[in-house]
Formats: sequence, C-alpha cells, structure tokens
Amino acid sequence: MHVPTLRYDKGTLLVDGYVDGLLPEAVVESSRLLRDDRVGSHRALASGYRAIALALKRGGVPYEDKARAFEPTPFPLAAPVTPRAHQERALDAWLATGKFGTVVMPTGSGKTIFAVMAIEKTARPTLVHVPTLDLMHQWFGVLKKFFGVEPGLLGGGYHDIRPITVATYDSALLHVSHYGSRFGFHVYDECHHLPGAQTQLVAVQSLAPFRLGLTATPERQDGRHDEYDALCGPVCYEITVNELEGRTLAPYDVRTVEVPLTDDEAARYAEAREKYISFLRGSQVDLSRPGGWNDFLRTASRTPKGREALVAYREQRNIGLAAERKMDLLWNILRQHAGERALVFTQDNAMAYRIGERFLLPVLTHHTKIKEREEMLDLFRKGEYAVLVTSKVLNEGVDVPEASIAVVVSGSGTVREHVQRLGRILRATPGKRAVLYELVSAQTSERHVNERRKQHSAYQRPLAGASHSD
Repeated sequence: MHVPTLRYDKGTLLVDGYVDGLLPEAVVESSRLLRDDRVGSHRALASGYRAIALALKRGGVPYEDKARAFEPTPFPLAAPVTPRAHQERALDAWLATGKFGTVVMPTGSGKTIFAVMAIEKTARPTLVHVPTLDLMHQWFGVLKKFFGVEPGLLGGGYHDIRPITVATYDSALLHVSHYGSRFGFHVYDECHHLPGAQTQLVAVQSLAPFRLGLTATPERQDGRHDEYDALCGPVCYEITVNELEGRTLAPYDVRTVEVPLTDDEAARYAEAREKYISFLRGSQVDLSRPGGWNDFLRTASRTPKGREALVAYREQRNIGLAAERKMDLLWNILRQHAGERALVFTQDNAMAYRIGERFLLPVLTHHTKIKEREEMLDLFRKGEYAVLVTSKVLNEGVDVPEASIAVVVSGSGTVREHVQRLGRILRATPGKRAVLYELVSAQTSERHVNERRKQHSAYQRPLAGASHSD
C-alpha cells in the first residue's frame, strides 16, 4: 500500500494514494473528499486538512505531508500583556477547543489584545483577516507593538506577505489560492462577515489548522452564523456588554427621544403610508413571512399601481428617517454635551451630508478617501474635531476611545448595526459615562424599526434615560 500524500493545489487539498476506508466516513463527508479522475487522485476542501491529518494520525496511518508550507514559528512578545480576567478565561476556552473556535466579546473589551495572546500561544505563521482598511492599519500597529516586528499587509495597495500578515477579506479572497498553504493560524476579526457566499472562500480554500473567530455580534439575519462551526470553529466563549459595564467597558445610558413630525411632514407621511398599505392589503403580500419583502418587490414591479406603492414606501420611510425636527434636537444634544466628543450616525449619506452642511461638521462616508479619513479620525482623537458625522463607515472597526456621545439620527432595524454603534463609545477612560441617543420620528414606522434593532442584551436593562418626547 502506498503511503498517502497530502498536497495543496490551488485552494484545494489533494490526497494521493487514498483508498476507501482509510478515513472515518464523518471526515470524508465534512471535508467533501471525492475522487477526481482528472488528476487520478482524491480532492477535498483545503479546510479539511485539519480533520484529515488528525484522523490519519489518530488511526496510526503513516502519511507524507507536502501540503503545508509552514512550520512552528515562535512569536515572543516584545511588550508585556496584562490580560484581564475575561481574556484569560476566553484563552483557556479557546485552547480547550484545540485552537479552533469563535470568541464573542463586546467592542472595547480587548479582542485584539486577546488575539495577540492567541498568536503567541499558537506559534504558527498567522494571517489576520479584517473587513476594512482602517482595521488593517489598526491591527498593523498593535501587532508591531507587541511582537516587535513589522507585519505584512495585503490590501489597500499593499502586497507584502510576512510570517504575521494582516489582510482585508477582499484581498485575501483574491489571493487565497496562492497563499492558502502558507499560514498555520487564521484570525478572522469581525467574523460575522465570514459566512458570506464569497467571503467564506478565504477559510474554505486555506489549510490553516488553527483558527480564531472574533466578533461582538455573531448572529446573522440570513441564519448563516451556523457556518462558524466549519469555517472558524464553534463559539467557545461569550461575554456580554452588561457583564463588563463599569469595569472593562464604560458605564452607559441609552436615551430614546421621540421627535414629532411637522404638519407638512405628517400630511405627506399619512398620504404615502396609506398608498403603500393599501397596495399591501390588495395584493395580499405578507411582509412577516420569510421572503415577504422580496414578494412585495416582485409584486410591485408588475403594475403601475405597484410601482407607485414602492415610491410611496420610500417616501414615508425617508420622511421618518430625515424628519426636520431631528436637526434641531441634534443641535441641542451637541450643545448639551459641548466639550465631549460625539459621533453622529445616519442611515444614508444624504442625511449625513445634510447635517454636515447645516452645522459645518466634518462628514465621513465610504466616499471619503483613505488619507482624508485617517486625517479626520486623527483630528477627532486629538480633539480638534469634537464631532464626526457618518453614515455606516464607523459602524465597526474604528478605534475611537475618546468618543463618549453617540447620536443615532437614523438607522436600520438590524441588531448588529445598533450594537456596533453603541460599541463605538464604550471604551473605558477614567470618569467616563457614555450616552447613546436615538432620535425616532413619532407616529411613524421608525418606532417599529427601533424596537427591532434593540433585541440584544445590551438594551435589555433598566435605562437611565427613559423614552421621552421633545
């Protein structure tokens, strides 16, 4: 019998010399090991490398490993890490999984430092995946500080592969078939991005036997958070905002303020709402059912009346999101908290620019160029900018510990977005108490959106600023 040989081949794993029964059926199925007559060998998912290698070893089957292009590589710490209790517990839990699992920690609780601890313990060439260029540069600075070496970068015009490398998910996806055998350890920051139809290929086409997923908000609306188990490992440790408030995270209040529409807005809202609801009733579309919204879009696109209903839906929604009196209330809040740094969030760029123009405030959106974005954030951290207005760019991945006030002028109904926006102001500093304001147009559908997005433990508590109207 020939000794089985493992080889990495363009994002897959070849198992030469495989015969039926050599591996447990569960391993064969999970790694999708199948005969490939084109090459006269068996081919599996690259991510099946860990399970296949372990099964061969445990079964006492000798094999030749030509797949991995990495070896144990120590990364001694160049700067001391003083872990908090929850970070130590998280590390113990992750190590107990065989260094293959997902850790859920709130924004500001030290996920990056925890990852530094994991990299030092794992001692394998490491690829850190991040969703944004801002995060790529932040990780670069942290890793350089704690390991005393300059990490490689992949993304944003950089293509520099080193034993520790930071890559955006998009750039890692472009190059995974070339570097999928180079790293023994993968860190997936904001790993709720990972199960995406394309993004998951950065995990599927890589050998890395050791993996760590990091997120504050693991749930996905499409239900694909179940795929963490295969991609980066099941959740092995979780701690909530409530458990860390007042210690690791700043104490905080959430204040929901209902804002009345003007008479003109109320009239236009009522007219548009009636047109939209009447069409729903007549077409018998049930938005509460799975796929209900897509049913509405398909039905509405078929007739002139349906297209009018879609326009009406957008009209009533925009009136609620961009109510004129929100502008006055926002200004009052910013004046009330003069001297504190504040982030203002909107649902779309148009409202962000409208606020910026009216109050002469800096606006940061996805249109903002990288150098300008970095300069704006730097000025905000230094205090030269007291307020930053943004749509969704700062929802995740930006370290702004100085911010203590957030004003959600408008937003979506997703829990993740709301928790991420809260997380932007929770990094603790001495004497800090954070406040999140939500501006909600009274007697509009925005109230229901607000209720949906607060279905999270961070909001299931007595709130210091109870709902009130202006």
